[in-house]
Amino acid sequence: MNFQELPPDTRPREKILTRGPSALSDTELLALLLRTGVAGRNVLQLAQDMLLASGGLANLLLTPPAQQTAIKGLGPAKQSELLAVMELAKRAMAQQLSTREVMQSASSVQLYLQLHLAHKTHEVFAMLFLDSQHKLVCMETLFRGTLSQTSVYPREVVLRALHHHSAAVVLAHNHPSGSVHPSPADLHLTHSLKSALAMVDVRVLDHVIVGPGQAFSMAEQGVL
Repeated sequence: MNFQELPPDTRPREKILTRGPSALSDTELLALLLRTGVAGRNVLQLAQDMLLASGGLANLLLTPPAQQTAIKGLGPAKQSELLAVMELAKRAMAQQLSTREVMQSASSVQLYLQLHLAHKTHEVFAMLFLDSQHKLVCMETLFRGTLSQTSVYPREVVLRALHHHSAAVVLAHNHPSGSVHPSPADLHLTHSLKSALAMVDVRVLDHVIVGPGQAFSMAEQGVL
């Protein structure tokens, strides 16, 4: 069954146009992306099956491509559509952050970093490089570690900041364990990098730790 065969008042396409996207459930929004069902399951049933199998919308969208293939009904075409949605979200947020001072949009910064880092099963260290108006120039993932730690080299951090002619940066890394509270090592690293970058007149505005569905801002918590 496709959308045209559904009763008019249950068709997500008509519903989103008349009532707005917030009126749709996660299942209905996903069904709009999928467009068609599979043998024996209409598109709404297929969307519901996928959400149940993956543990929810966020888990589905953040599932690595290699693992998405294990979700029943999610073939290459539908998988490419989900990947495109995530990439559009990332690019839209990056464009937004490039037009205004990032610390005026702290929640957007945290969400942007969550989209990039929170789903990873290994620890990574990344940086947002900012211009003199503290607008986003670009983001780079610099170091990759194990499940419990990563090796971050201050010299490389400074070199990348100089390469991008950064006036300021936001440091970021993920905690695959789920807890985003900073460890003593995280705090020590932050202060070491802050001192190293200060030598070349680059300010550290924040260090954000992200995990699935959550983020910790050292600037907001007063531990930077």
